[in-house]
Amino acid sequence: MAGGFRSLAPKTKNLVVAGGLTAFVFGVYFYTMRAVGGTDELQMAIDKFEEQKGKKEAEGSIPSKV
Repeated sequence: MAGGFRSLAPKTKNLVVAGGLTAFVFGVYFYTMRAVGGTDELQMAIDKFEEQKGKKEAEGSIPSKV
């Protein structure tokens, strides 16, 4: 390669740099999501809330035998 990166046209250089940066950003994003994506805390909280809500509704609908 007689010149390498310098011999490319300016637009081509920009595309190469943009492609490299985009690949880096997506790589970091997917690595991070995979590393912390083991549990979905928000979904777990919603499920727990709905479970408690269902139990309270079930308790309220059972007539007392007094």
